[in-house]
Amino acid sequence: MQLFPESALTQLEFDKVRALLMEHCQSEYGRHKAEKLRVHTKLEFIELELRQTHEYKLIRQSGLYFPNDYVLNLSKDIRLLGIPGSFLGGEQWMQIRRLAENMQSIFRWFDTERRVAYPALSQVIKDTYYEKTIIQLIDEVLDEGGNVRDNASEDLARIRMSLYRKRGELSRVFDRIVRKMKRDGLAADIEESFMNGRRVIAVFAEHKRQVKGILHGESDTRKTSFIEPEETIGLNNDIFELENDERKEVYRILRDLTARLSVYAPLLKTYLEVVGEYDFIRGKARLAIDMDANYPTVVDKAHVQLIRAYHPLLYLYNLRSGKPTIPLNLTLDEQSRILVISGPNAGGKTVSLKTVGLLQLMLQSGLLVTADPDSTFGVFKKLMIHIGDTQSLEFELSTYSAHLVHMKHFMEAANGRTMFFIDELGSGSDPNLGGAFAEVIMEELARKHAYGIVTTHYLNLKVMAGKVPGIINGAMAFDEQRLLPMYQLIVGKPGSSYTFAIAERIGLDKRLIERARTLVDEDQYNLDRLLNRTEQDLRQVEKREKDLNKMLADNARLKKEMETVMDKERHRQQVELQREQNRITDERIAQMKDMERKLKAVVSEWKRTENKEEVMKTLNALLFQQKEKQVTEKRQAAFDEKYVEIGGAVKVGDRVKMRQNRQVGTVSEIRGKKAIVQLGRIPLTVDLGDLTVVEEKPETASSQ
Repeated sequence: MQLFPESALTQLEFDKVRALLMEHCQSEYGRHKAEKLRVHTKLEFIELELRQTHEYKLIRQSGLYFPNDYVLNLSKDIRLLGIPGSFLGGEQWMQIRRLAENMQSIFRWFDTERRVAYPALSQVIKDTYYEKTIIQLIDEVLDEGGNVRDNASEDLARIRMSLYRKRGELSRVFDRIVRKMKRDGLAADIEESFMNGRRVIAVFAEHKRQVKGILHGESDTRKTSFIEPEETIGLNNDIFELENDERKEVYRILRDLTARLSVYAPLLKTYLEVVGEYDFIRGKARLAIDMDANYPTVVDKAHVQLIRAYHPLLYLYNLRSGKPTIPLNLTLDEQSRILVISGPNAGGKTVSLKTVGLLQLMLQSGLLVTADPDSTFGVFKKLMIHIGDTQSLEFELSTYSAHLVHMKHFMEAANGRTMFFIDELGSGSDPNLGGAFAEVIMEELARKHAYGIVTTHYLNLKVMAGKVPGIINGAMAFDEQRLLPMYQLIVGKPGSSYTFAIAERIGLDKRLIERARTLVDEDQYNLDRLLNRTEQDLRQVEKREKDLNKMLADNARLKKEMETVMDKERHRQQVELQREQNRITDERIAQMKDMERKLKAVVSEWKRTENKEEVMKTLNALLFQQKEKQVTEKRQAAFDEKYVEIGGAVKVGDRVKMRQNRQVGTVSEIRGKKAIVQLGRIPLTVDLGDLTVVEEKPETASSQ
C-alpha cells in the first residue's frame, strides 16, 4: 500500500500494534516478521493471512494443542551446515534434531480431517515434506544428551574401552597411594584433586619434599601442595594420550555427520521458516484474543462497513481501567464515500477517524480487527492522512502552508481506491478563507471518488453534505445537560460545537455571552442552535426507540413463553386423552377375553352334559349379564357427559345418582337412613349410602 506521509503508520498508531504483536511472538523469525509487518493490497494474500489467524484463534479457544513449541533461532547453524567442510557440535545437532522432531509432530497433527478443518493453516506446509532420515542419522551418532555414542565407530569404541581400563587402573593405584600417605600423615584434608587435566594428591606444604612426583601447584594459602605421584605419571600420560585420540575421533565422526546431512540444509531452512511462520500466526491469534478481534468479510473493491467497531488500543486501555469502550457503526460506499464529522472538542472525532484508519491497516496486514464479524472491509491501494500540527521548519512553512502542501498531494494522488483522513480540515487560517479552500478540497476529493473521513467545525462543510454527491454528515453525540461527550458517532446529521451551551453551563456572565452572540452572523448562530436542538431531539427519539425496542423484545419473549406453555398444555391433554383411550380399550379387551373364556366353558359343558336346559339357562344368564353391563356402561357414559359428582351429605332437593342403576333423580324426602328419590313421577326408596350428590356440568346447563 502507498502511504502518505511516511509517518502515516505512526500517526494511526500502527507501530504500537506491531509492538504488541512482537511481544506475543516467541521466535526470532516471528518477532522479525512482526517488526517488518507490511500492509498489502492483494486480496488473496490478505484472505489467507486472515484465515490462518482465525483458524489458530479457534484452535486456542477450543483448547486444542498445536505442536509449534520450537522457537530457537538456528539460522546460523543451518547456514554453516550448507558450507562444505564445516563442523557442527553435539549440542547443535540436538537442536537440529528437536527442529526435525517438531516438524514431525506438525505433519502428524495435520491428518486428513484437520487438513479439511483448517485448510489455511495447512497451506504453510503445503510445499514441504517430512524427512525421517535426518533424525535417524543423528540418532545413529548421538545419544539423548548430545554425546557421541561409543558404537559410532570401531576406533571410538576401542579408544573408550582402553580409557575405561586405564582410568580403573589409575584409580586403584591412586587409592593405594592416598591410604599410605594418610597413614604417614602427609595427605591434606582434601586428599586429592585434578590440575592441568591430571590427577594429583593434596600434601601439606611442609611435607612436599617427602613425596616423589611432579609438583603442579599450591593452594592460595600456600599450606597445601598438589603433587602427581611418581607411580601414576605413566598412567596419566597414557590416559592423556587416549583422551586426545578420543577428541580427534569424535571430531572426525561429527564432521562426517555434518557432511552426510549437509544435503538437507535447504530443507532444514524451510523447517525453520515453517515453525517461525506458525509462531507468527500464533502471535497474531493471541493478539486477536486479547483485543477480542474477529474475522470480517473482505471484498476486492473500495468499501467500508463497520459494525460495532472500536479502537483496539483504546479497548485494551479501557479494559485495564475497567471502563467501557463505545463502538461505532459506519458505512462508506459508492453513494456515501466521504464522512464529515463535526461536534464539540474532545468528543471523539479524531478517535473515530483513527479507528477506521487503524482497522483498515490491520486488516490489510493480515490481522483480525476489533469489529463485529458481520462487518465488511474493502481493499485500498493508497492511504493518506493529515492529523495535527504539520508545521515544517525545514522548508520554512507555517502550519497552514504545510496543511495546503499536504492537501495538494491529496488532490493530485487521490483515486477510487484511495482512503484519506483529514483532521480539522481548513484550520490554521481565517475561517472564511480557510473554509472556502476546504470546500474546494472536499469537492475535488469527491470528484475523484476517493473514500475518507474529515473532521471539522466549519458550518460550510457541514452544509456541503446536502449539496455534493458522495459526502455525508456525521456528529459526535454530546450530553448538553452534563456537558460531557458521549463518544458515540451518529451518521447522517451534522453536529453542533455547543459553544454557547457550554459557556452557559459553566456559568459565564450572561452579558458576555449575549455580547458574543451579537458578534456572530445571525444565520450562522441560528444554524448552530438548530443543530443543537436537533441533536437533543434525536437523543430523545433514540431513547424512546430504545425503550420501544425493549418493550417489543419483552413482548416477543412473553409471547414465546405463552406459546411454550400452551404447547405443553396441549401435549399434556393429548397424553391424558391417549391414556384414557388406552384404559377403555384395555377394559374392553379384558371383558371380551373373559366373555370368550365363559363361552368356551359353556360350549364345553354343552358337549359333556345331557341336561341341555341347565346349560341354556347358564348361557342366557351370561348374555343377560353382558347386556346389563353394556347398559350400565352406556348410562355411566351418559352421566359423565351431563353430570359431575360433588359428594357431601344428601339433603332434600339435591340431585343424586343411584349407585345400582346409575340413574339421576331428586331427593324429595329423607326418612332416617332412607331417602325418597323422584325419577320423573316415580318415587323410589333408596338407602342414603347408595346415593351420591351430583350437579350438571356448566356447558350442559347453558346449552339447555
